[in-house]
Amino acid sequence: MSKIVIVGPAHPLRGGIADLNEAFAESLIDAGHQVTIVSFKLQYPSILFPGKTQYRVNREKHFSFEIKHLINSINPISWIKTYKYILNLNPDKVFIRFWMPFFGPCLGYIAKRLKGKGVEVCAIVDNAIPHEKRFGDIKLVRYFINHCSMLFTLSNKVADEINSINPSAKVKTLFHPVYNTFGEKPKKEDALKLLNIQDGKYILFFGLIRKYKGLDLAIEAMSHPKIREMKIKLIIAGEFYEDKTKYEQLINELKLENILIFDHFIPKKDVPSYFEVADLIILPYITATQSGITQLAINYEKPMIVNDVGGLPEVVSHNEDGLVSAPNSSNISKHIIEFFSNEELRKKINNGVKLKADQYSWEKFNQEILS
Repeated sequence: MSKIVIVGPAHPLRGGIADLNEAFAESLIDAGHQVTIVSFKLQYPSILFPGKTQYRVNREKHFSFEIKHLINSINPISWIKTYKYILNLNPDKVFIRFWMPFFGPCLGYIAKRLKGKGVEVCAIVDNAIPHEKRFGDIKLVRYFINHCSMLFTLSNKVADEINSINPSAKVKTLFHPVYNTFGEKPKKEDALKLLNIQDGKYILFFGLIRKYKGLDLAIEAMSHPKIREMKIKLIIAGEFYEDKTKYEQLINELKLENILIFDHFIPKKDVPSYFEVADLIILPYITATQSGITQLAINYEKPMIVNDVGGLPEVVSHNEDGLVSAPNSSNISKHIIEFFSNEELRKKINNGVKLKADQYSWEKFNQEILS
């Protein structure tokens, strides 16, 4: 049994990074390890946070591991306290989640001090070069990665980014494991009732809405006459982290009546219902590394249409377990029409995605990351 510390957001903080940290910890506990998550007491100053809240609605939750809230991202005194706390735990391994340059100073400092004391510090890097770039990003990322013994990525795209920043860094590409902590699929009639919609043909765009995710391409694709004729609808489910107005204007300009918007952060308990009603999950990203949405889709055995960008085609095999599109609305339309009109192809893809989950199991992930 190893004593392992995961550094990164966790309950009651919300979002995909927190969800994955908790799932990682649970999988390690199941394998017999001792786990502590060291999380943030202040993750983002409110002035820098684009959403409505950083916290989950339901804060009452119990885990089989301890979550310690110590890190204030803008207070160096908390970084010192965090380093000392982790050192006193005498861990065998420390895994630090890293996903944006803003956290370079605090997480880099913690990594530097621990590594200086002989602790094995590894990073799980979601993004090295951010989707929305700012001056000084690379210096902040370099500071962090230079103080880690080993860097694990969830796609080849991120590994390439790290090598471009520091060619001598030790990097290993793993994969994004499936999300298996969101509950079982409900009956379809119950899911439809929860969402207050009728049975039909649905495509799901799920998650926080940011510019790089290409929601405008999906909306434009839905304007194709054939898609209207086939009565296919697009569900947009997630909180807008940018101006919602431009999307509403686009929908109005295209005179679309086949778009359903659920403009709020989706609670974990409701996530299975959104995937259950969908025939197809769409990720029309303009840029990408990897996405937790792909692993949610695989967990719920739902085929995807993804754009041919970043690490997304590493997960989806075209015409085998999903569809890979050129990043433009006309090509996306073509694939949507093909999926819903070609029954043989649809059966093949649906069967293909059912075989995918074993490739992204937590057991395989942990064997790789702990070896």
